Amino acid sequence: MTSNSHPTTRALLADIASAPALRTAALLALCAAYIQGPLTKIADFDGALAEMDHFGLHPAAFFAVAVIVFELTASTMVVSGFLRWASALALAGFTVLATFIALRFWEMAPGMDRMMATNAFFEHLGLAGAFVFVAAYDLTRGAGK
Repeated sequence: MTSNSHPTTRALLADIASAPALRTAALLALCAAYIQGPLTKIADFDGALAEMDHFGLHPAAFFAVAVIVFELTASTMVVSGFLRWASALALAGFTVLATFIALRFWEMAPGMDRMMATNAFFEHLGLAGAFVFVAAYDLTRGAGK
C-alpha cells in the first residue's frame, strides 16, 4: 500500500492537522513550559530568586525578571503568529542554553537522578528542535493562520 492509496484519508488528515484551532492548541502545547514557568516564578518570586542563585545567575532579580518577561513575550509571539519565526528561534536558543546550564547530567554520579537529568536534557533538545521546525515552516511557507 502506498501513501497515495487513500487520498481522501490523507486529505482529511491534512485538513484536521492544519485546522486553525488545532494549530493554536499545538502551539500552546509547545509553549506550555514557557507559560507555566514564568507564572510559577511570578507567584513565588522568592523561589525564582533561589533558582537563579542555584544556577549561579547574578544578579538573581535581574535574571528572574528577564526570564519571566522573555518566556511570556516569546510564547505570546509564537502563539499569536507575530514574528513567530523570530520568537521560535529565540526560544530554541534559550532552551539549548538553559539545558546546558540546568541539566549537566555528565557531572552527576550514576543513578536515578543522572538518568532523569539525561532524559530531560535530550527532551529539551527535542523541544528546541520543534521550535526550529516552527521557524522553518513560517519562513518557508508563511505564518498565515
